[in-house]
Amino acid sequence: MKFSVKVTLKEDVLDPQGKVVQQTLQNMGMNTVKNLRQGKYFEIDIEENNESKAKNKIEEIFRKLLVNLIIEDFEISKIK
Repeated sequence: MKFSVKVTLKEDVLDPQGKVVQQTLQNMGMNTVKNLRQGKYFEIDIEENNESKAKNKIEEIFRKLLVNLIIEDFEISKIK
């Protein structure tokens, strides 16, 4: 079973890398970009037939290792 996980900074956390990319785009003349935030994307293939158990396992992995819950949020989606 395959899942995607999107990790983003929480709304109230400053995103200096996103700001640099946004400013660079604006310097290149792309002035229609009003806001840009950067994140991380993961694809995970897990050996589990039960979707609920698979999501729970992935959530555990991200909470324990891959996400800083103080400043980041994450969203798990099943890939068809």
